[in-house]
Amino acid sequence: MEGTLGGHPFQATLEPDGQRSHWLKVSPSLLAACGAAAGDMVELEISAVAREPEPELPPDFRQALAGSPQASVVWDATTTLARIDWIHWIESAKQAKTRKSRIADACDMLASGKKRVCCFDPSGFYSKSLSAPQAVD
Repeated sequence: MEGTLGGHPFQATLEPDGQRSHWLKVSPSLLAACGAAAGDMVELEISAVAREPEPELPPDFRQALAGSPQASVVWDATTTLARIDWIHWIESAKQAKTRKSRIADACDMLASGKKRVCCFDPSGFYSKSLSAPQAVD
């Protein structure tokens, strides 16, 4: 999606909140650009984009892909939404050991030609693996 926050343009990907909806992560730089702080009221305008922005690759996954040429080729051939699902699946791991295992599994699956992660609930509703951050008082 794209929009303006306090009159400043931005582009972002909405994140699943585990409640069949989504939330918007507002970066500190965007807050600073519009002169706002957490809890302030600001005008927000949003609209859908014609093309979803590419997700940011976590450094550990980027390194693993760099070490697997076959996985990298398939990764480059996947859709943006499929890449987002792969990253959410990796990042929804609760323990470092699980995350490391998922990165290895992702590279293996990609190297074998699999373009979509299986058995992953991208909404987070059923697995309760994804959620919006809680407000700080």
